[in-house]
Amino acid sequence: MGLITEIDYGTPHSTAENDVTLTIDGFSVTVPEGTSIMRAAMETGIKIPKLCATDMVDAFGSCRLCLVEIEGRNGTPSSCTTPVAPGIVVKTQTGRLKDIRRGVMELYISDHPLDCLTCAANGDCELQDMAGVVGLRDVRYGYDGDNHVHARHAGDGAENFRWMKKDESNPYFTYDPSKCIVCSRCVRACEEVQGTFALTIEGRGFESRVSAGMHQPFIESECVSCGACVQACPTATLREKSVIEIGQPEHSVVTTCAYCGVGCSFKAEMRGDELVRMMPYKDGKANRGHSCVKGRFAWGYATHKDRILNPMVRDKITDPWREVSWEEAFAHVAGEFRRIQYQYGKGAIGGITSSRCTNEETFLVQKLIRQGFGNNNVDTCARVCHSPTGYGLKTTFGTSAGTQDFDSVEHTDVALIIGANPTDGHPVFASRLKKRLREGARLIVIDPRRIDLVRQPHVEAAHHLPLRPGTNVAVLTALSHVIVTEGLFDEAFIRERCDWSEFEDYAAFAAEPQHSPEEVEKVSGVAADTIRAAARLYATGGNAAIYYGLGVTEHSQGSTTVMAIANLAMLTGNIGRPGVGVNPLRGQNNVQGACDMGSFPHELPGYRHMSDDATRDVFEAVWNVTLDPEPGLRIPNMLDAAVEGSFRGLYIQGEDILQSDPDTKHVAAGLAAMECVVVHDLFLNETANYAHVFLPGSTFLEKDGTFTNAERRINRVRKVMAPKNGLADWEVTQRLAQAMGLDWAYTHPAQVMDEIALTTPSFAGVNYDLLDREGSVQWPCNDKAPTGTPVMHIDGFVRGKGKFIRTEYVATDEKSGPRFPLLLTTGRILSQYNVGAQTRRTENVVWHSEDRLEIHPHDAEQRGLCDGDWVRIRSRAGETTLRAQITDRVAPGVVYTTFHHPDTQANVVTTEFSDWATNCPEYKVTAVQVSPSNGPSDWQVEYEEQARLARRIARPLEAAE
Repeated sequence: MGLITEIDYGTPHSTAENDVTLTIDGFSVTVPEGTSIMRAAMETGIKIPKLCATDMVDAFGSCRLCLVEIEGRNGTPSSCTTPVAPGIVVKTQTGRLKDIRRGVMELYISDHPLDCLTCAANGDCELQDMAGVVGLRDVRYGYDGDNHVHARHAGDGAENFRWMKKDESNPYFTYDPSKCIVCSRCVRACEEVQGTFALTIEGRGFESRVSAGMHQPFIESECVSCGACVQACPTATLREKSVIEIGQPEHSVVTTCAYCGVGCSFKAEMRGDELVRMMPYKDGKANRGHSCVKGRFAWGYATHKDRILNPMVRDKITDPWREVSWEEAFAHVAGEFRRIQYQYGKGAIGGITSSRCTNEETFLVQKLIRQGFGNNNVDTCARVCHSPTGYGLKTTFGTSAGTQDFDSVEHTDVALIIGANPTDGHPVFASRLKKRLREGARLIVIDPRRIDLVRQPHVEAAHHLPLRPGTNVAVLTALSHVIVTEGLFDEAFIRERCDWSEFEDYAAFAAEPQHSPEEVEKVSGVAADTIRAAARLYATGGNAAIYYGLGVTEHSQGSTTVMAIANLAMLTGNIGRPGVGVNPLRGQNNVQGACDMGSFPHELPGYRHMSDDATRDVFEAVWNVTLDPEPGLRIPNMLDAAVEGSFRGLYIQGEDILQSDPDTKHVAAGLAAMECVVVHDLFLNETANYAHVFLPGSTFLEKDGTFTNAERRINRVRKVMAPKNGLADWEVTQRLAQAMGLDWAYTHPAQVMDEIALTTPSFAGVNYDLLDREGSVQWPCNDKAPTGTPVMHIDGFVRGKGKFIRTEYVATDEKSGPRFPLLLTTGRILSQYNVGAQTRRTENVVWHSEDRLEIHPHDAEQRGLCDGDWVRIRSRAGETTLRAQITDRVAPGVVYTTFHHPDTQANVVTTEFSDWATNCPEYKVTAVQVSPSNGPSDWQVEYEEQARLARRIARPLEAAE
């Protein structure tokens, strides 16, 4: 076991189809046209010295180390900026080149601190390496500090006015200007890879140095701490603080990030069993070597002091917790669940699977419920986020998932973003999108807020449609109205791929006058001209792709909106090839996988309905059990039944429904009415306040398995350290199943995946050997597609013919009025994640230490509010207090907040309204009033006290007494 080394070819690969043959150091080399000489040499195994070149960014040609000689040409061109040409003869090592390189390196070293033995980059420094490669042994040009920012005092003892101190303002990395060689790799990474443009080179000559903005500390600049600059730096100028504190890693393991649905691959670089840093893996097909602040740096929660490592039990939720052995905990849960079923009936218990856990762990939880509990009372957090995606896309296309891979964006000409904020929620994908936009693609944004993508450095939306919350269906149907009435639809595609009579019916519906942009303007607030222009651009701008998020699904018409999006794609033929498609941006790392694995009460793995006899036969044969053909309870139904008295026991793996689900008071009432709530998690989360048993969970660093990301990519999760609690999550579920009398005997998650493949057609070809060999695959993966399916619906829709469906706009019952005149919508922020259980326990709190309420200046002035004032936000469901942030990013009449902090608990305010088809809550539309506040709400006071009492852990002596 050692460090995984990735080859740096110096410049990006060429996608040209034509090949060129040349000779390098006597070897014949054939590479794609447009390849640099440096890369061509590297692909032959010849390493040309370099400092400013790296294959993550375009060639720059500033360091002058990579010079070569080309027969018949004058001079010594840089190999990174010189493309190959047919028949040229290149020499990379001559006496002349050696002298030049040594001279160049001598100049670098003369202006660089020679504290190599104590430098944090010792052993991982390209400057150090290149000095050895070029054979530098002497430096004729000493420095006395007068021309260098390293020395605080000049040679005569006077203060050196050029001295710059180390910037340690960022919690995760340091900036030491004395070690900067001005290669510009960090600046180029910030521009080309991340797309933030936060860094620049300031000064001239010896005074040239990297700067974050205008002499700002990194923490105050526009830097988003993605780590691209640190990754690109060839010296110790930018260096992770964890490396400075722990030392250089000595081995690494490739695994998958456990935050959002992008599913980035990382090398977990270790020193013994201590994690030193997470390095983006260049061969990761979702992230292509890039990262965000969460995946790159926010992994400290795994060793946080709040983490619970021992099972705990209590009789009543008002009692302190007492620590018990695993055996006692499992026996207690099994006994309680059996008692509840005997007393109240088979359907009185159920479970909630986790979108944070692996496919294998999720599969086992739903198997436990169906095989062990004997019912289908299983649900998952997708109920409250993307369940309408499953319903809408399965109805129209025949499969419940996005149509493209992330690479597809490189072929997109028009991107339509609706109800998503990729720079905050899916930042690595956002960087790839921004790069494509800088290359000339056009952007349409449909969102009540002015999200970052509407206008950023070098990126600006062609059209922003700031619709009123709740009017998605009206606006999308208006886009279809323009396309239909102006004849912009793709008739050939529709006749070949869709049902023509259904299209005719839909076209007649969309063409009705009430769906015209002029009429829709009255309900949506979006100017008719803007709707028309956006529709024309989407229909005629080339390859058009739709990317959407929770701003689409978390509505009373969430499923209808997804179908409206599918209609748009089919109308214009934007489906079934690279650069187009319908792409849900999934929120959690494995929310797609949780749905794939049968976490809904009406579906077995692979989205097959419980009522299908043939599907049940497959599972009954493997599980040796008779399955209930009737769907079970959804999460809202479980809570309702608990309040009514018929549902009494719940196993919750890795979800915090008290903080994440709507109408917090109702969730609390449902949990409080149960007799055995089992929380299986890392921390005593908000739901655990109402739990009777706590089973400690394991982090993604402590387990083997797979995650499935938003593009259907099945990625390996690999254990890099032993579980600190003693058991991986799949082992906990297995031990619980055994305690309930099931004869499970898995010894590794690979065996669970084999069972998934045996029973689930879309996973039929998936196994760990394939994933280790290919890196990752996208389902469906079977005999027809042995290495997966990057793009869906190429030759035809999964359901056969694409189905057009009328999308009648029905205004939500949640309406603003005199009592509640504002509309609240919620979302996420870059530095924090979901309910914040992980990110709040990292240094990410530096950027977002509390939830704020965004309110338009006009609405704030009417209420006498100033920026930073405490305000009370009240709906008919409840109220809470938080501080105001006055901004014109929201329109008048709209307020916005995040939900990362439990002391605010935004879901105290959200109501019980939900999607008509799936019960997905209407988080995005809540009628509220905002007013000044001089203290916390009554609920906040009561909740804080309840949480304090509920989290007491008895000392062993107290437990014995």
